[in-house]
Amino acid sequence: MTNDTVRLLRECDSGVQMGVSSIADVEDKVKDPGLRDLLSDCKSEHERLRDEVQSELLQYADDGKEPNPVAKGMSKIKTGMMTMLDDSDQTVADLMTDGCNMGVKSLSRYLNQYKNADDRSKALTGRLIRLEEKLAVDMRPYL
Repeated sequence: MTNDTVRLLRECDSGVQMGVSSIADVEDKVKDPGLRDLLSDCKSEHERLRDEVQSELLQYADDGKEPNPVAKGMSKIKTGMMTMLDDSDQTVADLMTDGCNMGVKSLSRYLNQYKNADDRSKALTGRLIRLEEKLAVDMRPYL
């Protein structure tokens, strides 16, 4: 149980950090106040969840997991290129939707892979999945 728990928490930690970073990458490009507020609120929720995940990891004397540097770099490059070509809120919403969908997909895979993780780590991962799903839905009016 402990191995799966720590592994799931690490992936959750990596995913939540990626979410915070991705939102931070686009925040300054947003023009619509409603979209800006949505992203700001979601970033705050990600940060609260990150703190909870890291607190759980501390109980296992684990430092967590940084997002894959290649994935993080590619995301930053894609964001930079797309917003350079079109810096509209629609582009930001499109980028955020894609990121959320990738996050939901990978977190769901890890949730299935680490079946023996404890209920607390599964619940935290589920909350992050729902947060990503909600943000993707919230982006639809801006697409």
